[in-house]
Amino acid sequence: MADKTFLPYGRQQVDEEDIAAVVQVLRSEWLTTGPMVEQFEEAVANFVEAPFAVAVSSGTAALHAAMFALNIGPGDEVILPSMTFAATANAVVYQGGTPVFADVDPATLLLDTANLEDLLTPRTRAIIAVDYAGQPCNYSDLQRLKERHGLALVADASHSLGAEYRGKKCGVWADLTTFSFHPVKPLTTAEGGMVVTSCGEYAERIRRFRNHGINLDYQQRSEQGGWYYEMTELGYNYRISDLQSALGLSQLKKLAGWLKKRRQIADIYRKELAGQTVVRPLTQLPNVAHGYHLFVVRVPVSQRARLFAALRAEGIGVNVHYLPVHLQPFYGHRFQTQRGLCPVAEQAYEEILSLPVFPGMQEKDVKRVVSCLNASLS
Repeated sequence: MADKTFLPYGRQQVDEEDIAAVVQVLRSEWLTTGPMVEQFEEAVANFVEAPFAVAVSSGTAALHAAMFALNIGPGDEVILPSMTFAATANAVVYQGGTPVFADVDPATLLLDTANLEDLLTPRTRAIIAVDYAGQPCNYSDLQRLKERHGLALVADASHSLGAEYRGKKCGVWADLTTFSFHPVKPLTTAEGGMVVTSCGEYAERIRRFRNHGINLDYQQRSEQGGWYYEMTELGYNYRISDLQSALGLSQLKKLAGWLKKRRQIADIYRKELAGQTVVRPLTQLPNVAHGYHLFVVRVPVSQRARLFAALRAEGIGVNVHYLPVHLQPFYGHRFQTQRGLCPVAEQAYEEILSLPVFPGMQEKDVKRVVSCLNASLS
């Protein structure tokens, strides 16, 4: 009988060491805004070789905090790829800014740097580059553009913690880099996120922003033996807990091994799909170490819906990442975006499928996915 055990496109890995780390915090004096948060921040900063890291409650909060740190506001424009999760654009809107949607490269679905200058206006303040599926963007081109026009560069690295561009990890290529720790991401804190930066002023603004705009958190006041604090800016409750930070610290120790496993799974997919003319994996660039948060393939538009349904019927949890954000109803209503704005992203959306990839998969699981895919094509 064929194995129909459900195989999701992504899944967290949690072991007894992770559980023990969380339990230890539950038995401690601090459940939130305590020492584990700072330890987690320091560990991630060291891992990506960035001077400053600030942990927050989600990847979305990290993006919002980055926009806040840059003082994005009404009248400001921020360029970003339409092939991304809605949160990338939403963070701009939260601050009153205007997202300007850019198209993507057809081979990688990364931001198409060749045409970005056409989108610049006197109101352009920043570019958000998205490391789609875990593959870093062309940061050399982006840095040249940033310097030439005096822009800020933000990396939405929600998919790419541990990935590398030209031998350096994601986290050092932009003014601000954001990570997500959702369960399907490279490591998880259940929900959580982080901003890393080389700018101490940005880091301090984000620390206040995550705590209602207050200049001292509870731990700092406790250490000083005082009660007085000031709210100097309008912020949010975007704090992460010590429970989540303990889980993240434990997970970070295993990240290198998980990245190796993701790349091995991707290699098997590529080998099994070699010579396949109907199912085409996205291009992997030569100067990157891909994080493979997603393994995305393109199939003919006429077959995508049928393949999706057939694979789901076999217990293969394929997915689609993403409907281009400019086609979301909210953006059509608020900013009058419409079909035709980003034709490459629009065409890709009709063809892409995300196949399962997570460290707990075995080679037999990958071959099962490919076998079901091939059977559905016949």
